Amino acid sequence: MQKITPCLWYDGQAKEAAEHYIAVFGGDSRILDISYYGEEAPGETGSVLTVSFRLAGQEYMGLNGGPQFPFTEAISLSVDCADQAEVDRLWTALSEGGEEGQCGWLKDRYGVSWQIVPNELPKLLAVPDPAKAERTMKAMLGMRKLDIRALRDA
Repeated sequence: MQKITPCLWYDGQAKEAAEHYIAVFGGDSRILDISYYGEEAPGETGSVLTVSFRLAGQEYMGLNGGPQFPFTEAISLSVDCADQAEVDRLWTALSEGGEEGQCGWLKDRYGVSWQIVPNELPKLLAVPDPAKAERTMKAMLGMRKLDIRALRDA
């Protein structure tokens, strides 16, 4: 069991969101446990309280806590992508019904912020040539979904 588990606060959509993410990431992703509101709890009796789920080996908890605390960009889930095909696939699946941001950031239909990042990006930004690194940064700042070829060519 992992020591730290991120808890994501939803307004009644925790199970739907978990199922969506599991479909997007596949592999080592699944629902682990679901708990329900009882008669003494503040939520509707029998409705989903929490959903424990795993995405690509990382465990999360979704809590249906209500509308009091919406998601903000102050926290995001960063996804390390092996290639442009993975960037494209995840960008499309996670941004559907949400909104695209800049520099590889998007907000999904549930309001969760994601960074869809090619694993090559840190290397491109840390090259010994400061002018090349600066061109790469400038190129990235002008993008929504990150384009690996354009970043390499900058």
